[in-house]
Amino acid sequence: MKHHHFKLFKPYGYLSQFQTNARHEVNKKFLGELYDFPEGTMAIGRLDKDSEGLLLLTTDGKVSYEITSSKTDKEYYVQVDGEITNEAITLLEQGVVISHQSETYTTKPCKVFQLNEIPDFPERVKKIRDERHGKTTWISITINEGKFRQVRKMTAQVGFPTLRLVRIRVGTISLKGLEMGEVKELDDVT
Repeated sequence: MKHHHFKLFKPYGYLSQFQTNARHEVNKKFLGELYDFPEGTMAIGRLDKDSEGLLLLTTDGKVSYEITSSKTDKEYYVQVDGEITNEAITLLEQGVVISHQSETYTTKPCKVFQLNEIPDFPERVKKIRDERHGKTTWISITINEGKFRQVRKMTAQVGFPTLRLVRIRVGTISLKGLEMGEVKELDDVT
């Protein structure tokens, strides 16, 4: 059986799944609305409804397991509330304590730096806010783990809540060349 692999620029507001039987999610937006994926396609990892960016999909469970393991880097561009400090960046890099499944968890050391320019992403459907509400900073965070809402919890823990989160890279595959909502089939995703 030939497996299929895809990369998708997930828009804000979409769930990283194809359908649901849950009543409270009847009016939600799902990945199947963006593209006619082959049967058996699964998202490799997830991006929550409020997050955007690169989402890999495959029909190969082994590939999905390999990419979600801690061997694969995931890079995010994160717009945070306020002018981030060097101290906060250092804390993020060293690992911070977050809550995960009713327990505390210390994140693994990661790469973090402030971006010199605002990334050129499409305007988000739901406006974030404007400069009247104070300054914001864009940072890059590269992690190789993925606890539920981890990056959001990390930035909040150091006093700079996440306003916008866009995954730009998983391993060697990047968001480059994709428009918001666009899907491209790939030969391989590992």
